Amino acid sequence: MTAWSRARSRIRSLSSRAGLRTGLACRPGMLLGGMLLAALSITAPDALAKKSSKSASTDSTAQPAVSVETQFNQVLDEIGKQRFDVALVKVESLIRARPNFHLAHLVKGDLLLARARPLHNIGDVQNAPPERLADLREEAIVRLRALRERPPIDQLPRYLLQLRSEQKNAIVVDTKRARLYVFAHQDGALRLMSDYYITIGKRGSAKLREGDQKTPIGIYHVTSSLPRQKLTDFYGSGAFPINYPNEWDKRQGRSGHGIWLHGTPSDTYSRPPRASDGCVVLSNADLDQLGKSVQTGLTPVVIAEGIEWIKNDELLRERKQMREVVEQWRTDWESRNHERYMQHYSRNFSSGGVNHASWDRQKQQVNAGKEWLKIGISNLSIVRNPGQEEFMVVNFEQDYRSSNLHNQMRKRQYWVKESGRWRIIYEGNG
Repeated sequence: MTAWSRARSRIRSLSSRAGLRTGLACRPGMLLGGMLLAALSITAPDALAKKSSKSASTDSTAQPAVSVETQFNQVLDEIGKQRFDVALVKVESLIRARPNFHLAHLVKGDLLLARARPLHNIGDVQNAPPERLADLREEAIVRLRALRERPPIDQLPRYLLQLRSEQKNAIVVDTKRARLYVFAHQDGALRLMSDYYITIGKRGSAKLREGDQKTPIGIYHVTSSLPRQKLTDFYGSGAFPINYPNEWDKRQGRSGHGIWLHGTPSDTYSRPPRASDGCVVLSNADLDQLGKSVQTGLTPVVIAEGIEWIKNDELLRERKQMREVVEQWRTDWESRNHERYMQHYSRNFSSGGVNHASWDRQKQQVNAGKEWLKIGISNLSIVRNPGQEEFMVVNFEQDYRSSNLHNQMRKRQYWVKESGRWRIIYEGNG
């Protein structure tokens, strides 16, 4: 029987005595938190007192430098293996490196308390603020879940169908799991490069209006980089604003502003999973690492309420289908067949105050004065919306040539699926 199997058996026993439901009927958070609790309380109270010099010698100080999260995961792993003495040595080493990591202090306290008596909860201490303990317990559960449930190695987020050649990285945020993933983009392929624990809005995600303390769901990009020197200590080592509300948000009547990726105050290593006013918050160390991957104006930031993962061949198939849709639009425009061209536009189309009827008249008049027309499209990116609304954001460089005009521009289109067909609902400069 594995350590985690023993932990499950122990929590079933504890839950049964407490009158709780067990098995699949148990909430995931309760199950995961219970597994950590069970690992801490499986052994007799005096087990931790029997420290061996051999176990203590496994301190990670002799190893190459690793991230704080990796060190904390090692602590959880040792607890899961019931190697509490080793876990204590590791968590003490972690606290020395990051004295403001409050969750590490809580775990150390539990390990010390477990020497004297069985524990009945994470942070099983008296006279402590219950709200603060609840926050730290939730953070422990979220971090443990991320440790146990890694992204599928043979799959990618469904949203990143195609990136521009100069987009070196992409960011995907999972609000449900309080996790941010960074994907490296090279030669048209994506690979998971790193991932980080994050904090989201106090009231969850799917932002609708100013002040609702929710994190938006959608497709965004980083608009600027704000260094520490221009911010208060609350934002930590810096901030990366994103373009919420985007064109789609505005069409849906969503309001608000000031949604950033930012750090934490100097006295705090990390915040609870739900503690911001809508921003995505990382530890300062993680934000500094993330900053190396961010390209202002280029890096896409997809925020999802639970990531949909698909195999690469399925992603390539969806990419091919959408490229064909865009190519047919280009071909029909170039043909100067106005009826076929307008079939690509939704009746709900609008752009800069121009509705479908105005766009129809305008394009018909312009094309009537052309003897020939050539449209070139390059550096195409296609990103699928992560929410319930089925739409794509398409960006490309357009080379427009005609009998009386030549220009080049970056263009952004929003394509929405209507009655099984993709149509353009917004078009403007990218």
